[in-house]
Amino acid sequence: MPRRGRIPDFLLRRNGYAARLVAKMVLDVGLWAFCLTAAVWLRFDFSIPTPYNALASVIAVAAGCQIVVGLLSRLYMGRAPYGSFDEVSSLVVTVLVAAVVLVAFDRTVVNRQLVPLSTPIIGSVFMVAAASTARYVLRLVRDFSARQPPTHEVSRILVFGAGDGGVQAVTAMRRDPMHRYNPVGLLDDDLRMRHRRISNVAVLGDRSALGRIADRTGADTLLIAIPSATSELVAEIVGLVAEQAPHLKINVLPSLPELIGGSIDVNDIRELSDDDIIGRRQVEIDGEIVAASVRGRRVLVTGAGGSIGSELCRQIHRYSPAALIMVDRDESALHGVQLSIEGRALLDSEDLVLLDIREAEVVEKIFAEHKPHIVFHAAALKHLSLLERHPAEAVKTNIWGTLNVLDAALRHGVDRFVNMSTDKAANPVSVLGYCKRITERLTANVGYASHGKYLSVRFGNVLGSRGSVLGVFQSQIAAGGPVTVTDPDVTRYFMTVAEAVRLVILAGAIGESGNVMVLDMGTPVKVREVAQRLIAQSGQDIRIVYTGLRPGEKLDEELFGAGETALPTRHPRLSLTGVPRLDPARVADIDVGQRVDKLVAALRDLTRSE
Repeated sequence: MPRRGRIPDFLLRRNGYAARLVAKMVLDVGLWAFCLTAAVWLRFDFSIPTPYNALASVIAVAAGCQIVVGLLSRLYMGRAPYGSFDEVSSLVVTVLVAAVVLVAFDRTVVNRQLVPLSTPIIGSVFMVAAASTARYVLRLVRDFSARQPPTHEVSRILVFGAGDGGVQAVTAMRRDPMHRYNPVGLLDDDLRMRHRRISNVAVLGDRSALGRIADRTGADTLLIAIPSATSELVAEIVGLVAEQAPHLKINVLPSLPELIGGSIDVNDIRELSDDDIIGRRQVEIDGEIVAASVRGRRVLVTGAGGSIGSELCRQIHRYSPAALIMVDRDESALHGVQLSIEGRALLDSEDLVLLDIREAEVVEKIFAEHKPHIVFHAAALKHLSLLERHPAEAVKTNIWGTLNVLDAALRHGVDRFVNMSTDKAANPVSVLGYCKRITERLTANVGYASHGKYLSVRFGNVLGSRGSVLGVFQSQIAAGGPVTVTDPDVTRYFMTVAEAVRLVILAGAIGESGNVMVLDMGTPVKVREVAQRLIAQSGQDIRIVYTGLRPGEKLDEELFGAGETALPTRHPRLSLTGVPRLDPARVADIDVGQRVDKLVAALRDLTRSE
């Protein structure tokens, strides 16, 4: 006899499947025999007449019908989880069909009454109860036998939300064979949930009792088990943990669209993401519109190695452009973006271009060689405080560099040009804001004069970008603090880099030439609260130090400047506004050699001139 290890895997799987199928059918046949016998026993006052050969015939018909209907309905083929309500529903239908066939067989086929009419009726009721109970018991035995003694520390979890999400989460944790989580209690603000128990886990109170219940149960983690939770609710719970039980880790479940099949598994439990921490949910967009806008086109991205540029390249690459030309002056950045897209980084592709957009002749050469249909212009200097001290560098890259790219795009007939801007361009007070406002106006000038579509996209802080506040806070927390915040009341708009880029590509597809498309950044978030949530997540006792606003910083950022009107577009998360045109000749001769204060004043004047 061949050893098991030499039997092909597919035969082992097939044989195991067949054995389970036969076992299920044998179980049901045995239960039919028992239930019909019990029905006859009851019918004849707890004694069965002997001999009673008709009973064997009825059992044979019931068994055959059960097997045939069960196979046709896929009851025995794993269509529904074993012992689940879906399987019991299929079982009930199968038994009812078998009962009807029994009555018909007894009354019409043999033309005489084999057994009393009550026998198939009572027997089918017994069969539903017995088969359902057997399946439930077998499922409990299977789940129990599959559980392994934990070889690791088990997380003691408080579950916030006793609705459907909480029920599924607690049930999944109880059935987890790895026993990673131990649900010790539930919280729910609905008074009707009081004293409810789910898999022997009690609802202990509402959110106001979070700290007391966490201490009483010894919980180390809070699970927000509400897949439909709004970003505001998540932010409130995170803030509450920071106040009442800062030692608790916070986990969440995915939103409803993210849940595969709509059901919850222990593997769905995850830590807070950047979106959860800042209190926002990802925006949904029509992926086909985005894909159609770049599919089969030659796309050029400047600043391709930066945070926005590299994510642009990754997303555009998924939509099958005819070519993706990635431009940056940083060779290491190009190495990184090629590695993230292709899984290798030999830097041998003609579509990787090392250049500085300050060099007009080189920019012209690249456009002449690649003839792009679409340009996403993300190259820029962006660190506000540094540019306040070096405004000349901001002019050379952010203004003159943009002008070089715009001129080349216009000369070579680019169909669509998308200039990346920032909320600091609305009512600007910093060198970065002045420069970005000027590039919006320069882009609008080309947009009004060109047959192509030239527009700007304005958005706020991007999480995950280099120097983003979350990254800074996380580094400070890892170092033991303190966490530095400029002002207790400072607010900022936040968006993840992936979400921002999706909207940027969409804005380029549906935007109108000569205008600025403005991304809906949601509600401004207090930076202090973001710091508090991150500290709470870390479980450390870290203080916050307020350093004061730096030159060029606002207490609150704006998405629209004075006199700008937000107009609707085809997508609810995108608005547009007009900006006045600016003649390129006005910026071509900026004197970058003059004193810093005079140069900043000149930039400010250019943003205000019509």
